[in-house]
Parts: sequence; C-alpha cells; structure tokens
Amino acid sequence: MTRPQGSGDEGPADRPLRMETHGLDVIRDAERKGTPRTLFWPWFGANVSVLGLSYGAFALGFGISFWQALAAGVLGIAVSFLLCGFVAVAGKRGSAPTMVLSRAAYGVRGNRLPSLVSWLLTVGWETVLVALATMATATVFGRLGWGGGTGTQAVALAVVAALTVVGGVMGFDLIMRLQTWITLITGVLTVVYIALVADHVHWDTVGAIPSGSAQQLIGALVFMMTGFGLGWVNAAADYSRYLPRGSSGRGVIGWTAFGASVAPLFLLVFGLLLAGSSPELSKAVAADPIGALTTILPTWFLVPFAVVAVLGLVGGAVLDIYSSGLALLAAGLRVPRYLAALLDGVLMIAGSVYIVFFAGDFLGQFMGFLTTLGVPVAAWCGIMLADLALRRRDYDEGDLYRPHGRYGDVPPAPLVLTLTATAVGWGLVTNTAADWLTWQGYLLGPLGLGGKDGAWAYANLGVLAALVLAFLGTLLLSGGRVREQEGRAPGPAPDEGAYRS
Repeated sequence: MTRPQGSGDEGPADRPLRMETHGLDVIRDAERKGTPRTLFWPWFGANVSVLGLSYGAFALGFGISFWQALAAGVLGIAVSFLLCGFVAVAGKRGSAPTMVLSRAAYGVRGNRLPSLVSWLLTVGWETVLVALATMATATVFGRLGWGGGTGTQAVALAVVAALTVVGGVMGFDLIMRLQTWITLITGVLTVVYIALVADHVHWDTVGAIPSGSAQQLIGALVFMMTGFGLGWVNAAADYSRYLPRGSSGRGVIGWTAFGASVAPLFLLVFGLLLAGSSPELSKAVAADPIGALTTILPTWFLVPFAVVAVLGLVGGAVLDIYSSGLALLAAGLRVPRYLAALLDGVLMIAGSVYIVFFAGDFLGQFMGFLTTLGVPVAAWCGIMLADLALRRRDYDEGDLYRPHGRYGDVPPAPLVLTLTATAVGWGLVTNTAADWLTWQGYLLGPLGLGGKDGAWAYANLGVLAALVLAFLGTLLLSGGRVREQEGRAPGPAPDEGAYRS
C-alpha cells in the first residue's frame, strides 16, 4: 500500500506539497478528506476558460439563430455535465480512478479497450488546449509588437507545456491548489474582459439572425455536449475518489455539475452575443478561437487577457494530463503514474507543434476529433451509467484488480455492445471538414435520413444513438450479472502488485 498523504481533517491545501504516489490504487479511508463542495474548485477552474466564449461562434456556425443556439448550449452544457456528476458518484463508492471503476462493467482486462479510447480523448483535449494557449499568446504578443512569429510561438508553447506537465506529474495536491488560484484569477479577469467589450454587442444584429432547421439545432446541441461534459465523463470520478465514503451522493452530483457548468453557461451567452454581432469575428474564431477575441480589446488589457487565456486553458489541460496518465495505466502500461503523465506530456507537445505550426483549418479538425471520439466515449458513458444505476452496493475494491474476481476478465457482452453502439454512431455522423473522416455517415442513406448530403447529415445523431443504445442495452442485459456479483461475499483487499493489473 502507498503511504498516506495526510491525516486528521487536513485537505490538499494543508498538506506539505509532494509528488502524488497514487496510481491506479485505491485511496484508503484515512486519506479521504473534504466535502463534496470541494469538487467545485477543480471543475470550475477547468472550465472557466475564455474558450467558452468561442463556443458562441461554433454554435452559430450550425446556421441557427441566437435563441436556438442559446437553447442548444444551455441544454447541452447542463445535461452533459450532469452526466459527469452521476459518474463522479462512482468515485466515492469505489475509491479508485474512473477507468478502474469501469472494470466492474467491462471486466479487468476487457476494460483496456475503453481505457485506450479514454486515453486518446484526454491526450487529444490536452493537446488542443495547449495549442490554443500557445496561439493566443503569440497573437497577443504580435498585437503588442513584441514578436508573434514562430519564435514567440515556440517560447509560448514551451512555457504552457511546462506548466501543464508539472501539474500533471505532481498530481492531486498541486492540481487542487492550482485550480483554486486559477479559478479566482481567471474569474476576475474574465469579468473585466466582458465589461471592456460589452459595447461590441449589437442586439439588432443578433436578433436578425435567421432560424435554422430542427436538424441544425440538434447538431449544435450534440456538439455542445461533446465539447463540454462528454469530454470529461471519462475522468469524472478521478477527484471524487478522495472524498470520504459517506459523502452525500447528491452533493457529489450537484457540486460537480454546478462547478463545471456555471462558467461555460455564462461565457456561452456572451460569446453568442459577440459572434452574432460580428460575422467577421465569428469567422476569425474558427481559425484562432482565443486569439480572435483580442481583436476587440484595448491594447492595455492584452497582457491581462493573455494571462486569463493561458491560465484558463492550462487549468483544463492539467486535469486532462492527470486523467490521461491514469487512463494509460488502466489500458495496461506498467509504469508509475508520474511517468505515464510525463509520456502523455511528450505526446501532447508533439501534437501541439502540429496544430500550431502545420495544421490549417483548426475548427474542421477540432469538430472531427470531438465527434469521432465522442461516439465511443458516449457508448462507454451509457454502459457506465447503466451499470452504476443497477448497483446497490459499493464496489468490491479488491476484485477491481483480480481478473478471476466477481467482475470477470473479458466479459463479451459489454465489449460487443460498445463496438455495436460505436459502429451505429459512426454511421450517423459526418465530418466532411476533416478529410480523414469522410468514411463516416454510412447509415444515413440506408436509414432514409438523406445520405451524407441530406438534412440530417450534420445533426450528429450518432453520439446520442451510441449513448442511448449502450445505456438501454446494459439495463436489459446486465441486471442478472450485477445481482450475481453483489451476492458474493467480499473479497480480500488487493496487495500492492495488483494495482498494476
């Protein structure tokens, strides 16, 4: 077992700062501190990024009105982060990382497939966030006349990547402290930004945007879900596992969902107003989602804006690199957690270099990435939520690490259901802006939805289909299996070597 990191009633901010030694192991009761309200800080800090403003332009890009985009955004953000809240309950019930807890549904080694997908998603997200922070910094420096070219981008990338990697390698205690300060600083500066650019909102122009079709509205809704909560569900229990086992489940759900959604909801509204007031700004956001927002700022606020942009994006990237390291371990890599996070950092830097220096159409590739990986993650989320709903007892933590325990090794049903839901989902989405994804949408024609050029082509129905199909399939097929598992006597606690299973 690993050494306890604290005792008594102290929280992360009270303990001496040290590198976290926990990997996939269970957090012992003596180490579990705090209350559900402490979940507000990491979730708010990870989602207070000014990138939320850019989602206003992304939503309007579906060809819908302000009011339609507002409805899609509010519903998409609130519902998707509520899913995170439900998954977070598993953390207090099992004391292990999210992608270990899903072994109860997938089996110990069968869970490696969704863990690999989870790892790809979190590495992709941390790469996108670091690249955006780099581009925003270079844009600010360019406007100030301090550079802005390749050299500036390289320095900015090095600084942003270093902050992200250090946070991910050090682990939980440093992340909780960073997120508290990121929340306070970013929150204040974001309010100042909104006050400075409020005169760029033109209500008449916003109100004149024509309405779109129901299919376009659904497409925007699903995009908002994949861009927000569905991008976090696979990490939702990584922080709640540090809470005492007796913590309120409603509190865990509420503080996770509230902390994660309150800033994006506020930023989305103002982002819609800005993008709806200026087609030129809306178009520029597609190429440089953060840097474009500086074009309407007074020069004196450019440096504070760079601070708020970088801190907000780093806040999300730090949580991603921490969880991606855990997902990589759950996928079967046998190294300490900090080395997994360091490896992810190397891949993150390589991907950021590609986006910053070589990629052309950022928005097209970004939407393709979100939608494509959003489908299998939605399928995993459906299975995880249904499995959690079927259980009446806490997880047997020892059997989460034993292939021959109650949860099994490679049960076929959840894997087949995941692959089936993913295949159906990919058949109902299209990504024409990304050349490498044009093969998707193969079910739109056979199902009478107009094919790849029809009205339903950009509705992204595949994400919802994968979520619902996996959820209902698990409820129908796994009830008996769960009852049989919970009818067994508790197993022995795992030894230290089991955590590398």
